[in-house]
Amino acid sequence: MVNEHKKQIRKHIREIKSKISLAEKQLRSEKIFRKLENNTFFQKADCVMVYWSMEDEVQTQDFILKYAVKKEIILPSVQNEELVLRKFDGLESLKTGVKYGIQEPEGEDFIDFGKIDLVIVPGIAFDNENNRMGRGKAYYDRLLPKLNAYKIGVCFDFQLIDAVPTDEHDVKMNEIITD
Repeated sequence: MVNEHKKQIRKHIREIKSKISLAEKQLRSEKIFRKLENNTFFQKADCVMVYWSMEDEVQTQDFILKYAVKKEIILPSVQNEELVLRKFDGLESLKTGVKYGIQEPEGEDFIDFGKIDLVIVPGIAFDNENNRMGRGKAYYDRLLPKLNAYKIGVCFDFQLIDAVPTDEHDVKMNEIITD
């Protein structure tokens, strides 16, 4: 029942996203990151884990490039069924990932999880109880319990819904920022 409800939500959000241009997503993403820049947890963070966005997500590339000179930026890389973390060392450190075609950093695995102060997390949908629903592969649900960092979910306003159906393995965010 929960899985079927999640499928319906994913389909609905995907339909809305498909009607929004990349340029509009970029503008909306800039609003989200302006809010994030004013967030105390972000301002105090020295080491931030974020994701290199796919076209249908809140766009992170400009944010990453802006802050990579000021903060240590950690990006995930999909390895088999897990997210492996690696330091972002500039555009030249990225390669196209095999599994999803996402830009992922090369280099040594980053294993000093305690050093990460803040995690910026994508999702398909969030709710006002700080629940998150991802794409269904549970990558973040397996990774986030290993981190003691503050977790901020980022999404477009239409991705903030009344209630996200949750399972026992779903990890709540500390807060959500939307446009």
